[in-house]
Amino acid sequence: MSNPTAAMIVIGDEILSGRTRDSNMHYLAQELTTHGIDLSEARMISDDRAAIVESVRSLSAAYDQVFTSGGIGPTHDDITADAVAEAMGATIDVRDDARALLQAHYDSTGRELNEARLRMARIPDGATLIDNPVSIAPGFSLGNVHVMAGVPSVFQAMVASVLPGLAGGAPLLSQSLAIHRGEGDIAGPLGLLAKDHPDVSIGSYPFNNNGVYGANIVIRSADGTAIHNAMTELARLFPEGAK
Repeated sequence: MSNPTAAMIVIGDEILSGRTRDSNMHYLAQELTTHGIDLSEARMISDDRAAIVESVRSLSAAYDQVFTSGGIGPTHDDITADAVAEAMGATIDVRDDARALLQAHYDSTGRELNEARLRMARIPDGATLIDNPVSIAPGFSLGNVHVMAGVPSVFQAMVASVLPGLAGGAPLLSQSLAIHRGEGDIAGPLGLLAKDHPDVSIGSYPFNNNGVYGANIVIRSADGTAIHNAMTELARLFPEGAK
């Protein structure tokens, strides 16, 4: 049985402009792999409502789970919550449970829960709140779409909150072998190896270390025995890599 599938939408003009480097996709991919969910697609899109709506609709229909990061803060360009609500056909407004969380937080810090901060309590009808132990303002899950903050520390905390409740499959395992030959020299044998071992995924990742060309061959599967068998054959084909 194949693993559940997932997609991610990274939202933010600051990502696309190069002002901010995204690390959330890398983190999510690692966590999903461990949980046995295959991250099959990722998109980076601007703070554009129509683009968010289209991406959420298409990806939520195509994959078991969809994760978004970015655009749920207090400023005018934080439009993700409204766009996701539209995409999923839900109404959205300030919700009492989210407001109570924010009110208690700002009361404890002596700051005002003003109109801008109250935007972070706008939650679609029918959504489940995602805990945010870092800065309190919650994310939410609506259907199979999980809406999270873009700040990496908050995003990671929200992933930790959501993942235990999602059905997973077998964790993806991998082994690798460095072969000091150019990809053009090893492509033929690797193709035959892949054909003989259809139950594994074989990737070739070239490198150049101080003028020495080679490739790291990575074999992945949820089946440890299948990896072992393919690695044994790979080492036989390229014994210099096994040294």
